[in-house]
Amino acid sequence: MTPKADAAAVTAVDVAHAALLLEVDAEDVGDHLDAEVEDERVVTHLFDCRRPGYAGWRWSVTVARASRQKDVTVDEIVLIPGAEAIVAPTWVPYRERIKPGDLSPGDLLPVSDDDPRLVPTYSFGDDPLDVDARAQIRTVAGDLGLGRIRTLSLEGHEIAAQRWYDSDAGPDAPLAQSAPEPCSTCGFLVRISGSLAESFGVCANGDANDDGRVVAFDHGCGAHSEVRLAKRHEPQPLPDPVVDELADDLEVF
Repeated sequence: MTPKADAAAVTAVDVAHAALLLEVDAEDVGDHLDAEVEDERVVTHLFDCRRPGYAGWRWSVTVARASRQKDVTVDEIVLIPGAEAIVAPTWVPYRERIKPGDLSPGDLLPVSDDDPRLVPTYSFGDDPLDVDARAQIRTVAGDLGLGRIRTLSLEGHEIAAQRWYDSDAGPDAPLAQSAPEPCSTCGFLVRISGSLAESFGVCANGDANDDGRVVAFDHGCGAHSEVRLAKRHEPQPLPDPVVDELADDLEVF
């Protein structure tokens, strides 16, 4: 429910303007733009900001009138962006800003303990443990050769498979669309193990764009192992050499 507009607060434009000029230079203040009712007997007056570099911003002056009082008082003065103001983009956490290819030597990209893409390789037991106790168990597990601390979860497998399938190594890439045959029939495809082995392999053709990369079976490129040139495109054989035996110095043509 919209609060009822207080007449004294709504008409207190001069009071708001005077208070604003006590805080900022007069040349930075433009025309009165609007009066917004915030609450009962509380109104915010908006003035155009003419400060260089702040196009579209607004000076916001909030005034209020106490119950059974005639005069209004100034609550706060702030500079706020309008609909056309240039503002900084929404802050994105560091972990979410990092994209594949952004990491440089020495950079660290931490993975949270509750990352749904990973599951523990071995159990820590039913009792809750602190960080130091977990670290000791990891050390012992490493000494015993129990392998990795965590491995891919089912969700992690599905996320990776979908990402690879939708990438340039999948069937929808322009390179794959014009390929003569799919990777599944290529002699350079190296099989992998695990649940992803049914859909993906690794390209081992040093002449291919995807050399050393995971590719979908229905991906493809022009460097397929069974590609053959038509006879008209094959290089023409050189003629047999002719020896000139009449000259003093033997020359071969």
